[in-house]
Amino acid sequence: MSTGKTSAQQSSAQPRRRLAREDRLRQLLDVAWQIIRAQGTEALTLGYLAEKAGVTKPVVYDHFVTRAGLLAALYREFDARQTVLMDAAIARSEPTLSGLASVIAKAYVDCVMFQGTEIPGIIAALASTPELEKIKREYEAIFLEKCRSDLAPYASGGQITPAGLRAMLGAAEALSHAAANGEISAKEASDELSATIIAMVERAAVRATGGT
Repeated sequence: MSTGKTSAQQSSAQPRRRLAREDRLRQLLDVAWQIIRAQGTEALTLGYLAEKAGVTKPVVYDHFVTRAGLLAALYREFDARQTVLMDAAIARSEPTLSGLASVIAKAYVDCVMFQGTEIPGIIAALASTPELEKIKREYEAIFLEKCRSDLAPYASGGQITPAGLRAMLGAAEALSHAAANGEISAKEASDELSATIIAMVERAAVRATGGT
């Protein structure tokens, strides 16, 4: 005998499927990126994220605790993606300075391009509090040490200085963000960054041989 309920009523009466914690985290991060992409970093709050994701606020707070925690999670995801892209590119690169510089530059620019204009807002927000600035600096240090280690064999025994690495990082951020904003092409950004990397390593090699 029919209960008289429509299929829609039957569907609504069924309990919502609970996502596994990792799946819920993935959903929340995806929605957070969508909010930043559409409305900017300032629009991203834990309450707004809960609303857009269709969950209660306690669910979001359970994952991130604070807005700072959410922004840090987004930055960590960006950094992890950048590391994977770069490691894969380096593994395929030709064993020359120009080849390695090219793949490092392209991997960095491609990762920022993939995230579009969201990354500048995330980086700016990360610098807004000492806690988040510390996280950003830690990840920068890991990236710079990786670059130093990979490029060192081409410096003829010379030291690739912290100042040179910081200059390279500044160029990487500025060029990739300009490409993401459409001011220059991705190829122009990666080519210029590659040239910057090569020049940094060549200066180290010159110092090693006693040049100026």
